[in-house]
Amino acid sequence: MQLSEVQQFIDSMYGSKDSQRGIDGTFMWFMEEVGELAASLRGHDQQHLALEFADVLAWLVTLANIANVDLTDALHQKYGTGCPGCGQLVCQCGTEQKP
Repeated sequence: MQLSEVQQFIDSMYGSKDSQRGIDGTFMWFMEEVGELAASLRGHDQQHLALEFADVLAWLVTLANIANVDLTDALHQKYGTGCPGCGQLVCQCGTEQKP
């Protein structure tokens, strides 16, 4: 599935409920899932970890949908010409830097 298809899929499944919940309520659910992902990363449970990544992605996509952000376009704008920090296609920034 392409990222645009993921956005459409999640919107078809949950769009009505998501728009009623709004950005603030949805962001809180997103943060809860990020916390669950963090716990799974520390626990090293690969099966559960994969499901938590899926949850975080779904809630991130939901936020983008509510905010009318096309994630494919956003990624191209931010990373389409390379690393935002150093401008290279293969990042040359040091590991202590956040590009």
